[in-house]
Amino acid sequence: MRFEKPFTQQEGLPQGAIDRAVEILQGGRLHRYNTLAGEVAEASLLEAEYAAYQGADYCLATTSGGTALQIALRAVGLKPGDQVLTNAYTLAPVPGAIFACGGVPVLVEMERDWTLDLKDFEAKARKTGAKLLLLSHMRGHLVDMAALMALCQGLGIRVIEDCAHTMGAAWAGVRSGNWGQVACFSTQTYKHMNSGEGGLLTTHDAEIAARAIILSGSYMLYDRHGAAPGEEAFAGVKTKAPNCSSRMDNLRAALLRAQLPLLEENIARWNARYGALENGLRGKTDLIDVKTMPEEEFHIGSSFQFHYKGQAEAFIQRCADRGVELKWFGAKVPAGFTSKYDSWHYLGDLPRLPKTDAILATTFDLRVPLTFEVEDCTLIAEIILACA
Repeated sequence: MRFEKPFTQQEGLPQGAIDRAVEILQGGRLHRYNTLAGEVAEASLLEAEYAAYQGADYCLATTSGGTALQIALRAVGLKPGDQVLTNAYTLAPVPGAIFACGGVPVLVEMERDWTLDLKDFEAKARKTGAKLLLLSHMRGHLVDMAALMALCQGLGIRVIEDCAHTMGAAWAGVRSGNWGQVACFSTQTYKHMNSGEGGLLTTHDAEIAARAIILSGSYMLYDRHGAAPGEEAFAGVKTKAPNCSSRMDNLRAALLRAQLPLLEENIARWNARYGALENGLRGKTDLIDVKTMPEEEFHIGSSFQFHYKGQAEAFIQRCADRGVELKWFGAKVPAGFTSKYDSWHYLGDLPRLPKTDAILATTFDLRVPLTFEVEDCTLIAEIILACA
């Protein structure tokens, strides 16, 4: 029994996206500010539509999720040398954004359910005096957001949410990204909407929104944004923020506009596939642990994580021999998109994080593309179980 489908194959884009993309290519006006009289750019329309979906006052479309993170950090006032608390368990663009903006990442330990360790967070916040948290909802797992925000409020810490893996997720009925001051989303191919590369930034704060739009490279054309604050918000920032040339183009915006109305349906499809993996692995062997989601968490199952207590390399190879591609976060050497905090050498000599090391040593991960059927996920679970 072998699984034959690739784990990196995404669904094709909706026909409406393809048709609109051809129209834009034929017209040649790909740049978001290259519009005819009375025409509204695709990027501007996307911003308005995504702000409405997210329930945010303001939205900015960017070139990538990573640039959205950098713009958010600058927009909330990060200065060179400032310390920024962030997850030790995340992907490289998160500490990379902090470093690129001149900040100093302070890595926080993780819990076994792949969320931020709140005790370590509070201890490091008090020790460093850091006033900013870049919170990564890594692989879609949400920490107790009410408890975290209460801590941050008491400590005077501002929160930027990295929602690359939680577009549409929620904690206690509040959508991921609406807890902190700013949220950043990714539309890279493996995320919940696919434009190859791309990002979205949302906020309820008019001053942050205005600064972010100027930072993105709006020149003095900020009034052409679909979910921007009024002129008064730009008065104090329009000549004081650098131009980072991080604008999304109309072609990618058109691709995303066609996918946004399908997002909720796709979330249900991901969660059905996640459920098949969960049902196939939970409680079947003492070697595998599957997370039980908190009642407050609405999770998006576009990837699947579990703990395996056996020998990692041999397990990965057995699964690979049967067509199941697993990622292991405990490996000593980075592979593909997967890396560990001790491989980010540009951050200097970091202190060891023993709790994180122990948890990542047993953490395995797989993509759940919508090109898989529910029955495929049942088969994948059977193969993982047999290989365990």
